[in-house]
Order: sequence, then structure tokens, then C-alpha cells
Amino acid sequence: MDLENQNRVKAMTEKYGAENIIVLLGAAEAEAAGLAAETVTNGDPTYAGSLAGVQLGLRVYHAVDAEFKEAVDPAVYDEQIGMMEMVLDVDSIIAEMSSMREQFCKF
Repeated sequence: MDLENQNRVKAMTEKYGAENIIVLLGAAEAEAAGLAAETVTNGDPTYAGSLAGVQLGLRVYHAVDAEFKEAVDPAVYDEQIGMMEMVLDVDSIIAEMSSMREQFCKF
């Protein structure tokens, strides 16, 4: 997660409260999604950004997570994300996101 997005997440969390924030990711690879998820839950593991050492514990999902998919209009999901499900390693992404939530989410 780049430094600008870390600043945005931190500012939104301070403004609205961590319990009111959900982060939705769309990275194409499980490792990239996991790194971003770790950043917003347990703090920036690279210690490069404003979330270094900051454990926000935010709820974090990927666009292919079942929880997100069930929460949106199926036609919109198919139009915007459906094709990507065919080329992404969805199982790896979901496993990585689930692991991050289980380890670090506070809400």
C-alpha cells in the first residue's frame, strides 16, 4: 500500500473511528492483497509509511471475498468483477485475506 493511501486510511480512521471503517482491496495477487491487509490491520510491515507500527485492526476484504460479493448487486458485481474472477487465483486471495482478518482484525 503506497504512502498516500496509508495516510488516507489513517486520516479516515481518526475521523470516523476504526469500528466504522471497512477496507476493500482489489489486488490481483494474494501476496499483494495480504501485504495491504496487514498494513491496515497490524501496521505497515515495511515500516515505510504512516501506518508503521500502527495497529488499526480494521476489517479488510478483497473484492472477490464472499462477504463482499453477497453485499452488492449481482449484476453490478458480474459487470465490474466477474471477468476477473476467471483469471485470479481466488482461493489463494481469499485464504490470505481470511488469515489476515483472523490474526489482526479487532472488529
